[in-house]
Amino acid sequence: MADETVAVFLALGAALFIAISDVIHQRSAQDVGDDAVGNAALFARLLADRRWWAGTLVAVVGFVLQAAALGLGSVLLVESLLVTSLLFALPLSARQAGRRLGRSVWLWAALLVAADAVIITVGHPTAGQARASLGTWVAVLAVLVPVVLLCLLGARMFGGRVAAVLLGAVSAIAWGVVAVLTKGIVELIGHGLAAVLASPELYACVVFAVAGTVFQQSSFRSGALTASLPTMTVLEPMVAAALGMGLLGEVLRPSRGSEVILVIATAVLVASVAALSRGEAVAECDPEPATA
Repeated sequence: MADETVAVFLALGAALFIAISDVIHQRSAQDVGDDAVGNAALFARLLADRRWWAGTLVAVVGFVLQAAALGLGSVLLVESLLVTSLLFALPLSARQAGRRLGRSVWLWAALLVAADAVIITVGHPTAGQARASLGTWVAVLAVLVPVVLLCLLGARMFGGRVAAVLLGAVSAIAWGVVAVLTKGIVELIGHGLAAVLASPELYACVVFAVAGTVFQQSSFRSGALTASLPTMTVLEPMVAAALGMGLLGEVLRPSRGSEVILVIATAVLVASVAALSRGEAVAECDPEPATA
């Protein structure tokens, strides 16, 4: 129980730093001129941006906190708490844009926090194993790769806000995979540096982290933060949770009769994120600061 409590605080700290880095990265991506650039070209330009590197350093702190949380708690527990990064990112984004958040935004934010708390307390997420076999990973990738390709094709066809959402989905899938791989790497740290360097998880984690970063920046570039960030905020924990259950054997253990409460809380969580996204999108279209 003590480990889970520490994991909760570490995950919340990770959510804060991730939110700060997302806001910085989004502004950097939006400032890369008006000409159309591809995913790789955009990433190459951002590598020369000092502000982008500052955001990356903040993101590294968030990732370290997330890894530490995964070492103490289940993927289900840690990833469910990372949804709260949206609560930090929206006020930061609004302040940076010189706007005020309306009362409805804070109401939905409160509902999001409440739903998240219910999911954790009622669901009783339980840890499983730390690593999965190569065969199960191959089966998972056989499902994820076509989904990713369809998202990339849709982003290329439609552009704009749709592209931001689809590219955000690709980034979320990559970072969801990274979360599960990270848990395995943290487990191996206790066996020494040689065991970590010999693990395929380490190198796969680097590849997926780079891919997640590249498509995250392209998503930020394609549309407003409210188009991309909610998609990534919701989908990444969903992907990580599904992988945690499918690959690592993690489970939710709600008490008898509380299954309905868990379903309602999950629905409220998704509705809250959607409402926050829609409300912020309206605010971004209004040149005057919100006063409601």
